[in-house]
Amino acid sequence: MNSVNKNKVGFALGAFFGLFHALWAVLVGIGWAQPLLNWIFGLHFIQPPYTVGEFYLGTAVLLVIVTAVVGYVLGWVLAACWNWSHRN
Repeated sequence: MNSVNKNKVGFALGAFFGLFHALWAVLVGIGWAQPLLNWIFGLHFIQPPYTVGEFYLGTAVLLVIVTAVVGYVLGWVLAACWNWSHRN
């Protein structure tokens, strides 16, 4: 079996995490995050225990960068484990 490219998997997962959190930051910025959280918690029969804070651009940028880096690292480790477990 062929091995997977650790950097490609890392970049793919990093991009996914980063984009997902960029979307969350946009929702916070336009004021839709709290209603979305309330709706999701309600679907699970849970009283919403959290309130969304005020939007800060610097915090949003940091959120996207940190989650993208974490996603890259997780993807790289996942690919390394895959390659290790499928070695000949």
